Amino acid sequence: MAFDENSPTWAVRRLLRAARSASLATSAQGQPFASMVTPACMPDLSLLLFLSDLSEHTRHLRSDPRCSLLVSGPAAEANPQTAPRVTVTGLAESVDDPMLKARYLAVHPYASLYAEFADFHLWRIKPMNALFVGGFARAVRLKSADLTPDPEAVAAVAASEASIIAHCNHDHPTALAAIALAANAGEPGDWRMVTADVDGCDLAQEERVVRIPWAAPVASAGDIRSELVRLAHEARAAAR
Repeated sequence: MAFDENSPTWAVRRLLRAARSASLATSAQGQPFASMVTPACMPDLSLLLFLSDLSEHTRHLRSDPRCSLLVSGPAAEANPQTAPRVTVTGLAESVDDPMLKARYLAVHPYASLYAEFADFHLWRIKPMNALFVGGFARAVRLKSADLTPDPEAVAAVAASEASIIAHCNHDHPTALAAIALAANAGEPGDWRMVTADVDGCDLAQEERVVRIPWAAPVASAGDIRSELVRLAHEARAAAR
């Protein structure tokens, strides 16, 4: 099937992977409860939260793992309702995995201040269903099968991720800085790659992390190289 850059699926995947904050909805004895959380999107599109055991929403999830997350992008106009947004529903589970924790901290480096606190734990939510709203009269319901990236591609990129990151940070820091600047990331500086997946990569400068999406999902390290070359060329052209 040909890739459609305007498809709701691609829009949702980009929203979730770029999300640095979200609204978490839980339930306590039938009473809805909403709170702000900071998710990190895993390569397979599952969402990772780092929650305190003392939080209301953590107690709710222990009692009832059913939950939803609302993620919004920037509004196209002054009216906030022009913002693309997606609500995903799923079941939350507590996980204890050093690799997942490292992935979370790569996207939220400031969390290292409390990463070793005994009362903080990781929770993972695998999206089961989603409602994407791309603006007025643009609502689409999606299932997990519509959103989940190709498992073989996810595995292939994950196997190469460490070497891709090491190579780019060691050999191409100038190109990464140009790509970050072209993405309106802010001032020039020492930007480094901290994650790479089938949909894009994350670049970090100290505690600031920005998402750089690919033009289309990739399936290999070679595809990522092509995307980075394209992004670097576009960044140089924009700087002229």
